Amino acid sequence: MCGIVGAIAQRPVAAILLEGLRRLEYRGYDSAGLAVLDESGRLDRRRELGKVARLAEAVAASPLPGTLGIAHTRWATHGEPATHNAHPHVSHDRCMLVHNGIIENHEELRREQLAAGYVFTSETDTEVVVHAIHAELDRGQSLIEAVRAATGRLRGAYALGVIDAADPEHLVAAREGSPLVIGVGFGEHFIASDVFALLPVTNRFIFLEEGDLAELTRDQVRIWDRAGQRVERPIKTSTVAAEATERGPYRHYMQKEIFEQPRAIADTLEGRLTGERVLPETFGNQASELFQGIRNVTIVACGTSFHAALVARYWMEAVAGLPCQVEVASEYRYRRHVVPEHALFVTISQSGETADTLAALRQAKASGYAATLAICNVPESSLVRESDLVFLTHAGPEIGVASTKAFTTQLVALLLLTIALGRFHRLDATTEARLVALLRALPGKIEDVLRLDETIAALAERFIDKQHALFLGRGEQYPIAMEGALKLKEISYIHAEAYAAGELKHGPLALIDEQMPVVAVAPNNALLEKLKSNLEEVRARGGQLVVFADFQVPLEEGEGVTVVRLPETDDLIDPLIFTIPLQLLAYHVAVLKGTDVDQPRNLAKSVTVE
Repeated sequence: MCGIVGAIAQRPVAAILLEGLRRLEYRGYDSAGLAVLDESGRLDRRRELGKVARLAEAVAASPLPGTLGIAHTRWATHGEPATHNAHPHVSHDRCMLVHNGIIENHEELRREQLAAGYVFTSETDTEVVVHAIHAELDRGQSLIEAVRAATGRLRGAYALGVIDAADPEHLVAAREGSPLVIGVGFGEHFIASDVFALLPVTNRFIFLEEGDLAELTRDQVRIWDRAGQRVERPIKTSTVAAEATERGPYRHYMQKEIFEQPRAIADTLEGRLTGERVLPETFGNQASELFQGIRNVTIVACGTSFHAALVARYWMEAVAGLPCQVEVASEYRYRRHVVPEHALFVTISQSGETADTLAALRQAKASGYAATLAICNVPESSLVRESDLVFLTHAGPEIGVASTKAFTTQLVALLLLTIALGRFHRLDATTEARLVALLRALPGKIEDVLRLDETIAALAERFIDKQHALFLGRGEQYPIAMEGALKLKEISYIHAEAYAAGELKHGPLALIDEQMPVVAVAPNNALLEKLKSNLEEVRARGGQLVVFADFQVPLEEGEGVTVVRLPETDDLIDPLIFTIPLQLLAYHVAVLKGTDVDQPRNLAKSVTVE
């Protein structure tokens, strides 16, 4: 979950590398570093603990000239956040590299290298890689040959950018299990973990496949596959503008992305609806034929995407009439399971590079599922390339670690999938038309909810001195309560947990007192009376209730009860409506507490390691 940038050009590259790191900082911000090969053939390195801004200050104080370089922003896995553990790592002042991933056999390699006389200056798994490459260089191998030989001994996941002080004409990259792209320029080429890092310098990209090894010069890119065969990978042109990753007038990326949700949802629906129907080709040209035979659905995801999947389970069974199983990817991949007959395997990931979700997909493809479907926000991601069917959410770049618009666009995708599958089972044309109308009206409904921003900002003041909070929901609102609790704990560091409201009397009521705020989501649905009884249980024990309810809910404010009214809506889209105020609440609490909203401690945006 680190960020890599590299460049070989005819102009100085330090500024390009720093800007790339700034755009990748959501992937890791424990430390940052860069190295440039200067005109004298000397590798000059700067490393700083903390964020990219500190590295930029160090470079400004002591500039790094040179036209070949690599850079890295780190999220620690092996070795504490410290300058000596920061990348790039170097061997014998000759070979230097940056790495994203985890080397599983690093202890074995370290023992061998210590016996061979190599000296280690870090606790990272990465350092064994640079020494392994140096050993091959020392035997007279070229840089590309040395990287090929060294990576052949690695077990685990890696994306690598490697330079050699004795070879100023080449930058070598390798990919196995971690994303890496090549930026194509004119008289210059680049590597990065994500296209967003390179948008200021190019919009043309080559996406490396698993096992690829690439050699970059200023004028050429050569790629070899896992078998060692020369291959051509297509050049893709990105339509994302560099400005799309800027904050604009907003204080934080998370705030910007919350307010972008009406547009993101409209973009996700664009071209997917016709008249009163969901277009059959929404999930791919073969989708309708495949969907006719589907009798079960399995959805696998992590984190926020898992919460979206839990909502979809209610939809799949209530609307489409299909049994639906939902699992956390990190659990699914390590347990024995029975594959239902005629089952669709659905994966959800914002980045499309989530390590556990990718591993689950690969396992599923070997297990006999009827088809695999990826719901994702990144067109060229591994998840998209490896799935039979694809739905792209069109949420646009999401930089804040706490997911917002990615979540709501995933919910839209899952509701569209429910409709598309339901057409062959329980769903009639009249109901489909009603659901399509609700989806068309959804961006406007969310605009209405966003007008509560100031009200929720004032409400957030009640949370700043609290250490704990409970979130309650029933039915499909239970996963929304889970998502609300996750958002609050992620960015405000308040311990927050969610419960199905009916479970209160089975344990959580023991926690209720005046210091435990309880947040409930209360749409006007068939479970409302049950929920109101649960809220009375809290109120009777002195709990402080904050209830988000639509205007039809007969619930009055009083001592210990605050009600925030949301626009009247419909059961099916309630989860999308009620998640917005919970996002706003978490955001404003974090701002008041002074935490790092976009880059909360210990977390990174794209979880590309296990």
